[in-house]
Amino acid sequence: MYGINSYVAIGDSFTEGLNDARPDGTFRGWADRLAEMLAGGEPGFQYANLSLRGKMLDEIMDEQVPSALDLKPDLVTLCAGGNDVIVPGADPDAIAARLEAGVAKLRAAGIPVVIFNGPDTKTLSVMSVLRGKVAIYNTHLWGIAARHGAKMVDLWTMAPLHDRRAWSDDRLHFTSDAHRRIALLTAEVLGVPVTEDWREPYPGPAEPATWITSRRSDLAWTKVHLLPWIRRQLRGESMGDGLSPKRPQLSPVVPADPATLELDLDLHGNAPA
Repeated sequence: MYGINSYVAIGDSFTEGLNDARPDGTFRGWADRLAEMLAGGEPGFQYANLSLRGKMLDEIMDEQVPSALDLKPDLVTLCAGGNDVIVPGADPDAIAARLEAGVAKLRAAGIPVVIFNGPDTKTLSVMSVLRGKVAIYNTHLWGIAARHGAKMVDLWTMAPLHDRRAWSDDRLHFTSDAHRRIALLTAEVLGVPVTEDWREPYPGPAEPATWITSRRSDLAWTKVHLLPWIRRQLRGESMGDGLSPKRPQLSPVVPADPATLELDLDLHGNAPA
């Protein structure tokens, strides 16, 4: 459909689909949703998702990019570097240079590429300290997209992501509705017709993603989410250790089952794409 008969998604937990959970505990995510849109019910469409939670940029470049090149798809989406940027002392300039090398390889093989910049963390308690580094990295990403003819999905200016309801309690991953909206925006960037509008505001007054910025709530978040992540980094460990990609090979897309669709209704009662 739409001139795209095969699609490979590479990246980390964002592309794997955390925290867009299915009833069976597996993760769906924006990439699976996008694949369903691209397939349009056609049995010949094939999709692979090589992404894995916790992956750092070098791992994605060394492991996933070569696999994507071997699969020779009609489209690759690449979102990487976010885990590197949040490491204390990390250099966003150097991170961007390494990502550009991967984009260049994919484009040199004639594969269309879509990349994603980072969301604005201004309203995220504690995580707001990363805003400057994310902005620098994003500026590089726009340049990479321009130099190599890649398309950009601009999460930084995506207004719904500035609402608390788009974020999970870990302040790192998106909710199911945010994944739905990101899939819609990505389809729009690709010129794929959609029946829903990702811009539609959440019902009622906006809820800034501040999570009640009390010392107690921030300390609890630090203990439950941030410190374990730092410990894993210091030990050279990852959330993805021992896990495998959920779709390591190109295969037909099976539409989401009715039970999943029913549970995945958005806040307005509309079925997801």
